[in-house]
Amino acid sequence: MLDTSTVDGYNSFPVNESELRTLLKQVLAGEVSVDDAVSKLRLMPFQDIGFASVDHHRLLRCGFPEIIYCPGKTVEQVVEIFSSLCAQRANVIASRASEEVFQAVSRKFPAAEYHSLARIVTLQQEQIEPVGHVAVVAAGTSDLPVAEEARIIAEIMGSVVSRHYDVGVAGLHRLLGRVAQLQQAKVIVVVAGMEGALPSVVGGLVSVPVIAVPTSVGYGANLGGLTAMLAMLNSCTPNVSVVNIDNGISAGCIAAIINKQSSRSGKTDDSSR
Repeated sequence: MLDTSTVDGYNSFPVNESELRTLLKQVLAGEVSVDDAVSKLRLMPFQDIGFASVDHHRLLRCGFPEIIYCPGKTVEQVVEIFSSLCAQRANVIASRASEEVFQAVSRKFPAAEYHSLARIVTLQQEQIEPVGHVAVVAAGTSDLPVAEEARIIAEIMGSVVSRHYDVGVAGLHRLLGRVAQLQQAKVIVVVAGMEGALPSVVGGLVSVPVIAVPTSVGYGANLGGLTAMLAMLNSCTPNVSVVNIDNGISAGCIAAIINKQSSRSGKTDDSSR
C-alpha cells in the first residue's frame, strides 16, 4: 500500500523517477486509489512553508535535490526547511552551515553528519550506487574547504571520487606524479587560488572536461579570488570551464552530472583518446 509516513507533519511523496513509476503502477493495478495518489503528489512541485517555497520537485526534475544555503537564514528556518526535505526520504544537504546549525539539525535528525572542513551538513537517506570517476584536485591546503565541498556533493550524488590535494604549480612535480590517475577520470574539478594557473595545466594533460573553481585564497592582488577567476576564464586550454569564486557546490554538482551521463553512455576511459 501507499506509504503515508510523515516527518514533523510533512507528507512524503515520490521524489525520483523510480518511486513515481511505482506509485503510478500501483494506481493502474488498483492497489492505490486515485485520491490517495493525488494526496501523495499534492506538494509537487513545491511546498510553501511561509518564509520559503521548498522545491521538492527538483530531484525528479533535475536529478539533484534542493541544497539549503544557510547564511542569511536563522537556525530555526534551516531546521524547518531541512525537516521538509527530509520527509521526502531523499538525501538532504545544507551548505555553509555553522556548528550551531548542525547541533540544531542533529537534535532532530541524529543520523545527520557534519563535514566541518567543508561546512556541510548531510543526511543520507537514499543509497546511490557510485559510478564513474570524478577527480578533485586542489592547489594547496588553503583551498581544501572548497575542494571538500565539491567532493562531498559529487559523492552524495553518486560519483566515485578521488582526491589529489596540495599539487599546485609551485611544485609541479607533485601534479605530474598524478597524471596517470587523472587521465582515468571522466571529469576533473580543479580548485585553486593565488594566480589560478592549475586548471590550465591540468586541462593540457587530460582529454576530459575540467571544471575550474577559483578560491578567495591569496594576498591583496588576488582581490578575493577575482584574479584567479579571470586567469581561469582566460585559459587557453579549451576543455576548461569556470564556476564562481569559492563555489565548490556547483562544481561538485556539475561534475556529478557529467560523470553520470558519461557512465550511462557506456564509453570507456580510453574512448576519447
